[in-house]
Amino acid sequence: MIAQLSNNRLTPEEYLDFEEKSDIKHEYIDGEVYAMSGSTDSHNTVALNVASALKAHLKGSNCDVYMSDIKVQLKAGNYYYPDVIVTCHPDDKETPLAKRFPQLIIEVLSPSTEAFDRGDKFADYQNCESLEEYILISPKRRRVEVFHRVESGLWTLQMYQEESANFESLVVFKSVALQLSLSEIYEGVRLDTGVIESAKDKPKTV
Repeated sequence: MIAQLSNNRLTPEEYLDFEEKSDIKHEYIDGEVYAMSGSTDSHNTVALNVASALKAHLKGSNCDVYMSDIKVQLKAGNYYYPDVIVTCHPDDKETPLAKRFPQLIIEVLSPSTEAFDRGDKFADYQNCESLEEYILISPKRRRVEVFHRVESGLWTLQMYQEESANFESLVVFKSVALQLSLSEIYEGVRLDTGVIESAKDKPKTV
């Protein structure tokens, strides 16, 4: 969640050195350093719910799940802090601060970054050859957008939301063979209605 822009252009090496010493997190985009703001409780709860379900589902596999303190390093030299990452590449086990081969990236939307998450950031992520799925989750209403890369290299979109006539109760994470209900994703989250969600279903394997 980008809050403000630093006026100083840095090399990737300078950024990493700067970030190691900084008390707050920064993303690095085309030589510019952006400070990140804090998240809301709804944002954090959604991310934690999904990360916890992924962690349990992938236990015993060669895949790892990380939350927003771990960076993704892209080939172009940019660094982002996604809300949730899944990587199954063995090389990522050797790099504790940044992962280069994400298989699944999840961003929980916020008003200040939603346009960027949908636009330039997604375009940047698409250049990551290992990425199979990009998921956007609204913390304000029960809506999940799943972008999945197909064999042609194009991306398909599946929308899950309560208001849709084609509403499906189970969100499909094809990249990791998992299904989660909207109730699980939004458990404990206070939506705009003021109602705190409670989970009713268990995670299901695709």
